[in-house]
Amino acid sequence: MRGAFMTSVRTFLGYPYPLGATWMGNGVNFAIFSEHATGVELCLFDSIEATEENVRIPVTERTDQVWHVFLPDVRPGQLYGFRVSGPYDPEHGLRFNSSKLLLDPYAKAIAGEVSWSDEMFGYVVGGQKEDLTQDFRDDAWGVPKSVVIDTGFDWQGDKKPGTPLHSSVIYELHVKGFSKLCPHVPEELRGTYAALGSQASIDYFKKLGVTAIELLPVHAHIDDKGLVDRGLTNYWGYNTIGFFAPHAQYSGGGQMGEQVVEFKSMVRSLHAAGIEVILDVVYNHTAEGNHLGPTLCFRGIDNLAYYRLLPDKPRLYLDFTGTGNTFNLLHPRTLQLVMDSLRYWVLEMHVDGFRFDLAVSLARDQDGVNKLHAFFQIIHQDPVLSQVKLIAEPWDVGEGGYQVGNFPVLWAEWNGKYRDAIRSFWKGDEGRVGEMGYRLTGSPDLYQHNGRRPYASINFVTAHDGFTLNDLVSYNDKHNEANGDGNKDGDNNNLSWNCGAEGPTEDPQINALRERQRRNFLTTLFLSQGVPMLSGGDEWGRSQNGNNNAYCQDNGISWFNWTRDEEQSRFLEFTRKLLSFRKAHPVFRRPKFFQGRRIRGSEIRDVMWFNPGGSEMSDEEWASPFVRCIGMLLSGDTIDVLSFEGEPIRDDTFLLLINAHYEPIPFVLPGQEHLEWQLILDTMDPNGFLAAPKNFASGDDVDLSGRACCLLQLVSGAQAQAREESWKKRRVEFPPLSAEEERARRE
Repeated sequence: MRGAFMTSVRTFLGYPYPLGATWMGNGVNFAIFSEHATGVELCLFDSIEATEENVRIPVTERTDQVWHVFLPDVRPGQLYGFRVSGPYDPEHGLRFNSSKLLLDPYAKAIAGEVSWSDEMFGYVVGGQKEDLTQDFRDDAWGVPKSVVIDTGFDWQGDKKPGTPLHSSVIYELHVKGFSKLCPHVPEELRGTYAALGSQASIDYFKKLGVTAIELLPVHAHIDDKGLVDRGLTNYWGYNTIGFFAPHAQYSGGGQMGEQVVEFKSMVRSLHAAGIEVILDVVYNHTAEGNHLGPTLCFRGIDNLAYYRLLPDKPRLYLDFTGTGNTFNLLHPRTLQLVMDSLRYWVLEMHVDGFRFDLAVSLARDQDGVNKLHAFFQIIHQDPVLSQVKLIAEPWDVGEGGYQVGNFPVLWAEWNGKYRDAIRSFWKGDEGRVGEMGYRLTGSPDLYQHNGRRPYASINFVTAHDGFTLNDLVSYNDKHNEANGDGNKDGDNNNLSWNCGAEGPTEDPQINALRERQRRNFLTTLFLSQGVPMLSGGDEWGRSQNGNNNAYCQDNGISWFNWTRDEEQSRFLEFTRKLLSFRKAHPVFRRPKFFQGRRIRGSEIRDVMWFNPGGSEMSDEEWASPFVRCIGMLLSGDTIDVLSFEGEPIRDDTFLLLINAHYEPIPFVLPGQEHLEWQLILDTMDPNGFLAAPKNFASGDDVDLSGRACCLLQLVSGAQAQAREESWKKRRVEFPPLSAEEERARRE
């Protein structure tokens, strides 16, 4: 043993719980699970620049497959790692290699980054037998280190906002990209947690009108070697290596535990402003990749326990995630790690909820997707986790992986069917009006059958993954050349339409149509039942130059540009007004589904659908591929939605008219005689909301422009009288169904 390892350190037996490194006031307890290891060593480092450990301590105590030791002389700020011994036998799923320094799976902070070289791999890179030949070179000089932290923090009476999900507006953003170019934040803080918690950012969120920010992954992640070799990084961060540690590169104060304090300070500031924090979390896979990936943590600690392996060929990994591996939530200790991580972020870091990346893979067992999976059962009975916002990305890349509408109660979902239906409708595709009826009303076809509510539907038109809203109306095809993969990456099915030219154009008609389409999308989004999610930057028209997969673009493609032209400023103001309007009118954010019929004990119909002639929609019209124009009447005087005190929550009655046809259509306003409607929003207007609202009588024609939508408010007359077909209705002609279409409708 080298002299550097001979330093004397006092050791006590320690405790098997809690796992990880725990500062106990009189020393630090270290505990690490490994079922199949034959030995564990704890390595201590003097500094982040150290190329080798100055102390290596054998961990000899083992309780219930947990190796533990207590060091009375160690303090917070200590850098450490583990070396784990055991067989190197990949063909039997065993990949122990004590030459490789490993991160603590429970590390609360991680310092440093991977300096990529062949030593970071447990096998001889380039060898004839690929991963079957063990590499014995030490890699401690080039891998991140775990950090002991002090969890103490003055929360100053922090109180979680507790915004009901149905009243939430989620704003999805990237910690770095949001503020990297923001002139209102001190330069040294741009791109950090501190910047997000700054007064300038909070003022922006408040003025915009969002209630929660959803952060792209902030768990410590690794930049893949393949990307680094191309001069790129894993900007989005879906490459987790530490489920408890905030990513250190988003810290303005340091990475020796300062990132934890800075994250907590950010949450405290946002909460004080009434803004919730939701984390996009990646428990479905890790940064270690497939059998040819590096050995950084889990693989070297207990590969059999932490990963799903092919049953008949455990050298290889089951991959339901498209990243090379799948985390093994069928193992109780791995499942425990995920639950401990979730509770840590709620109890210690005070976050308000989670969006689970590729959530379907978390519910897979040997037979496929299992709604009774222990993952769901544990969360549902947990007194902490059952009370936070739980949002699933309800798909993965495995067989039967598209599970929109199939998650259990307590769960909301990214509603991919909402995104696709809204895009397809406004693009002008045929036969979409029937599905639009479902999507506008909270997708009862997906969520009502098992007791869920409209707020189970997280409605979105765009997200970080895919086109921005501006690019959705400016490009027919993806343009991902900057990613260095020959434009092969990213989704080809975008349901986008460039409105007549690919990319930026000087054509004023095309630009006017694009602006209108963006107003159409956001009007639809914020006036739909369910929970709207706005992708950061769409509120003013951010572009990624047609890149629909900017996961590796840590540059101006992804960063917000805070210098806005007149058009962008006008669109931002429109978005703010939309959000303010939604907040002011509870009829657009009901916690219960519409019944769409006369409610028992009253003459109220809470939602009605009209054709342009002022008549209620017929079954034939709902089924017609040619119908692209519809009116939705929302009654504000229903009595089924109550306040906490049991009083009915009442609102005005509204009429939303939408026309995805390219030609204008006159729309007869419904209701009995002597009612007055006021046109308050028309997406034909560059400002959206009208400076001088226009009044119409029931029975009048509203000229609904091509590819536009209008919102009218009942301003005179009884609401009950508006819930009827127009007293001046006229017949609407539309092409009859073919025999084949009629047969399909009946089936």
